[in-house]
Amino acid sequence: MIWYPYEQMKTMRQPYKIVDAKGVYLYTEDARLIDSVSSWWCMIHGYKHPELTRAVKEQADRFSHVMLGGLTHEPVIRLSEKLQAYLPGDLDYCFFSDSGSVAVEVALKMALQFYTNRGSGRNMVLSLQHAYHGDTFKAMEVGDDEDYHFAFGDGGKKNVVHIPTEIWALEDAFAKYHDRFYCFIVEPLLQGAGGMRMYDVAFLKRARELCDRYDVLLIFDEVATGFGRTGNRFVADLVCPDILVLGKALTGGYIGHAVTVANRKVFEGFYSDDDRHALMHGPTFMGNALACSVALKSIELFEKENYMEKIRNIEAITKREMEGFEDPRVKEVRVMGGCVCVEVHDAATLKGFQQFAYERGVFSRPFLKYMYAMVPYVIGEEELVRVLDTMKAWFL
Repeated sequence: MIWYPYEQMKTMRQPYKIVDAKGVYLYTEDARLIDSVSSWWCMIHGYKHPELTRAVKEQADRFSHVMLGGLTHEPVIRLSEKLQAYLPGDLDYCFFSDSGSVAVEVALKMALQFYTNRGSGRNMVLSLQHAYHGDTFKAMEVGDDEDYHFAFGDGGKKNVVHIPTEIWALEDAFAKYHDRFYCFIVEPLLQGAGGMRMYDVAFLKRARELCDRYDVLLIFDEVATGFGRTGNRFVADLVCPDILVLGKALTGGYIGHAVTVANRKVFEGFYSDDDRHALMHGPTFMGNALACSVALKSIELFEKENYMEKIRNIEAITKREMEGFEDPRVKEVRVMGGCVCVEVHDAATLKGFQQFAYERGVFSRPFLKYMYAMVPYVIGEEELVRVLDTMKAWFL
């Protein structure tokens, strides 16, 4: 029996069974659906992209996987070199893992051990209100969303400070705890699973200044925001963190894989003659050859086919179509890059919307009080408008 995610198994509705997928479409036995959420935001090139599929097949004909413990291979070397050249600043040191949540764990572990290696007793994390960084334990600790993690209470959060995305709150937290923080972790500009909350880059710029002043590591969790979702290639292009976490779109959604990228300062905190200063972490599938090969092709497509222009077009169409849309049940409509969110006052308002959308040829998965779309970047205008019309039609 399959145990499905985020579902009460006793009362859940039967999931739609997918038999094929191509481009922006998912196919059931009797329906064709535009995937408006890109399979949890990762399928930026759509499904069954011939170049991505070919990259996987060609690598599989050589070998699918070898461990990075004592071994290495061409795809992981090339991907590391590509990311070093592709990312801003001196984000040059790539530690691979097999999911975004694990990559966040690695980032937090890196940050904590960075200070431990220096003999520092720093033991606190600064994070955001409504933060979501994954469902593994350290990621839950820095998260702040009771809808996901209520079962675990606040027992592990005594060393975590959560603040709103307001500069006064940021400055107040640093004034009180700056000598105890070992990192500040954020989803930059767009908080995804915490409610598609959007905030201004001025907050991040001030965070960078304060982290520099007080020697605190700044971590950007760009698992969801990376590769253009906010309308920026990476938010790290605007404000450069000490540690950057990428996942989801890294492989174009083909294979689960992620990377935690550190700058020189962090890397040199582990570079030592002392074996105890090494980062003792090693996921079995880190640097998986299939994942690295398809990631390289995904980045090539992103560059070659000018995906940033595609994203700007998606944002412009979305703003045009949602302009003036309002309803007493709607609290706010938010648009940023390749994301649109309709937040309602009462979660009950969205009950039944998923089936409503299905009957109109759209796969959607609203959660809590949030109806949203994060479409594949290859979507056409007609298909995008249908997604947006379906969202608006629910309120009519």
